[in-house]
Amino acid sequence: IQPDGQIPSDKTIGTEDNNFSTFFSETSSGKQIPRALFIDLDNRANDGVKTGKLGHLFYPQQFISGKEDAANNYARGHYLGKEIIDTCLDRIRKLSESCTGLQGFIIYNSVGGGTGSGLGSLLLERLSVDYGRKSKLNYAIYPSPKISGAVVEPYNSVLSTHSAIEHVDASIVLDNEASFDICMKDLCIDAPAYKNLNGLIAQVISSQTASMRYDGALNTNINEIQGNLVPYPRVHFFLSSYAPIISCERCVYSRPSVYEITYSCFQSYALLAKWEPTHGKYMACTMMFRGDFVPKDIGAAICTIKTKRSIQFV
Repeated sequence: IQPDGQIPSDKTIGTEDNNFSTFFSETSSGKQIPRALFIDLDNRANDGVKTGKLGHLFYPQQFISGKEDAANNYARGHYLGKEIIDTCLDRIRKLSESCTGLQGFIIYNSVGGGTGSGLGSLLLERLSVDYGRKSKLNYAIYPSPKISGAVVEPYNSVLSTHSAIEHVDASIVLDNEASFDICMKDLCIDAPAYKNLNGLIAQVISSQTASMRYDGALNTNINEIQGNLVPYPRVHFFLSSYAPIISCERCVYSRPSVYEITYSCFQSYALLAKWEPTHGKYMACTMMFRGDFVPKDIGAAICTIKTKRSIQFV
């Protein structure tokens, strides 16, 4: 897809592919419009997207901004969010009505700030009321112990997590410290910027949602992922890992095997959240392989992983 939303190789304008149209809707002129909303109490982040190279990909109505930010305060974000929540729900309703079969919602937010935690919690509560039976998948950026932008981040995250327990069906936990370490150690970036962190997280999310966007015999949707990984409704917070992570300079000299890729996913350096895997046991695990893999090699690698004492399942 080009920055203007056009697909030069697409000769079937007006006929949407079932898998491709999961995240995009096609206009009569052949332009692909993302099924997305950008919601913020401050307009600076939204203006950055509008003026960026992908700004022409979105309708102006897909950006919703308030008049002032939440100042890293959960209560302020929740209170100010009530001024724009009706507009948000109206835009969500219009996007939902344009879907032929609505599966659910994917929510991206940072729970350390006031807007992501306060307004995010309010939005989850209202979505739970209006779309109670639809799945809600949440990608949440949690504050990390060493890298913090505000003193009150732990309070915001605790209050936001309470709402996520009640109103989200599956939540993937990410944090900036783990992303920083991966960028510095694996990608050889001396001073990672938000562009690098966002690129890494976007790559991980893209891989996890690939099965919803592309056709395949073993592809899954949101409901199947939730059904395989959630043992109890309130226990739905997942760790995410990604392998292999190799810098452009090293990729020429590296060709990891299926077993090496599989084993790396269970190591602390591949996790997108700061946690030591040896301190607990796995209740469930889903592995998504992209590329030219042979199922027999994948099965053999997983069988070998199960014999490792350092990787224990319940």
